[in-house]
Amino acid sequence: MCNYFNLMSMSKQKKLIEMLLWSLLTGTIVSGVRVNAQDVTVYTPYTRISVPPGESIDYTVDVINDGSTVAELDVEVSGMPKGWDYELKSGGWKVGRISVLPKEKKNMTLKVEVPVQVNKGTYRFSITAGDYSLPLSITVSEQGTYKTEFTTTQSNMEGQAGATFTYSANLRNRTAEKQLYAITSDAPRGWNVLFRANGKQVTSVEVEPNATTSVSVEIKPPAGVKAGAFKIPVRASTGATSAQLELEAVVTGSFSVELTTPGGLLSADLTAGRTRRIDLVIRNTGSSELRDIELTAGKPLHWEVSFEPQKIASLIAGATTQATAVVKASDKAIPGDYVVQMTAKAPETSASADFRITVKTSLLSGWIGILVIAAVLAAVVYLFRKYGRR
Repeated sequence: MCNYFNLMSMSKQKKLIEMLLWSLLTGTIVSGVRVNAQDVTVYTPYTRISVPPGESIDYTVDVINDGSTVAELDVEVSGMPKGWDYELKSGGWKVGRISVLPKEKKNMTLKVEVPVQVNKGTYRFSITAGDYSLPLSITVSEQGTYKTEFTTTQSNMEGQAGATFTYSANLRNRTAEKQLYAITSDAPRGWNVLFRANGKQVTSVEVEPNATTSVSVEIKPPAGVKAGAFKIPVRASTGATSAQLELEAVVTGSFSVELTTPGGLLSADLTAGRTRRIDLVIRNTGSSELRDIELTAGKPLHWEVSFEPQKIASLIAGATTQATAVVKASDKAIPGDYVVQMTAKAPETSASADFRITVKTSLLSGWIGILVIAAVLAAVVYLFRKYGRR
C-alpha cells in the first residue's frame, strides 16, 4: 500500500487525502452515503401542461441536495401512460442513478412523446429521485386522430392568363408511421400542375411520423383561357390516409393584339415626295378588353407617318377596328425599298408590323430624264456632224 502511495502523483495523493479526511469527518465512506428524504428535492417549472396529440415535450429537471452529505440517488420515471415514449438524460447520456454533492443540484432532461392516436384527457406520471417523487400531468387538448393534413396559408391567387400561379403548402403526417404520399391534381383539361419538394419536381413525398413537409404547387392555365375563377383540387394520398387541398386561380384574362391590313398585304408603292394612305386592321386577340391603344411608327429619315385615329379608346376581346396610316416619303428619297414599322401598343401588350415601301421615280422626273438624255444625244450628233468631216 505504501509503495502504491509513493508511486502516485502529488495531485492524486492530495485528492486521496482529502477524500479520507472527508470520510473521517462525516463518519462514512462517500460511496455508501444515504441521505434523508427531506434533504432531496426534484424541481421542474411546468408540472401541468396542455398540448395537442403528437406533440413532443422537453422538461428541464433539477435534483437538489440540501443535505450535508453526498446523495447517491436512483432516478426513474414511473406511471407513464401505456404507449407513450420518453427519455431521461443527463450530460447527454441516459441515466438511472446520479450523485449530487451537498448544497448543489444536478440537471436532467426528460423528453416525452405524446402519441398521435390518443384520447382527449389528462395523463399523470412522476419523476422519482431516491425517496422523493415529483408528480407531473399532461392534458391532451383534443382527440387524437390517424389522419393527414394538407394546408396552405394562401389558397387564392390572381394573375393573367399567361402567368404561373405558385402556392406554398404544408403536408403533415399525423399518423404513427412513415408515409409515402402520392400527390395528384384534378385540374381542368389543359391546365398544367407541377409539384416541388426540396427544390425538385416530384410526384410523391415521404413524410416521417408527426412531421411536416413543405410542398410547392405550380399551376399554369392553358393557352386562350378566358377570364374567371377556377378551382384546382390537389390530393396527397396513401393506401391508408389522404387529404385534399382546394386551390383557386383567378384569371384576369389574356392580353394580345394584332396589327395587319384588310388583305394581309404588308407592302406598298410610293413616289418620292408623295403621300400614300394605308388601311390598317387592329384586332384584340386576347380574352380581356384592351384600353388606350396607341398607334406609332418607326420611319426612315425625313419621312412622315401619321394615323387616323392616333388612339383607340377601347377594344373588347375578339373585336376588330380599323385605322389609316398616312405615309409621306421624303422628297430626296432615291428609288428602292424602305421599311416602315407600325406598332399598336396598349399598356398590357403590343404588336408590330413591318411594311415594305417601294419608292419609285415620279413620271415628270422620268420625262425630264428622257429629255436630258435626248438633248445630250442631239448635242453629240451635232458636234459629230459639224466637226467630223474636218
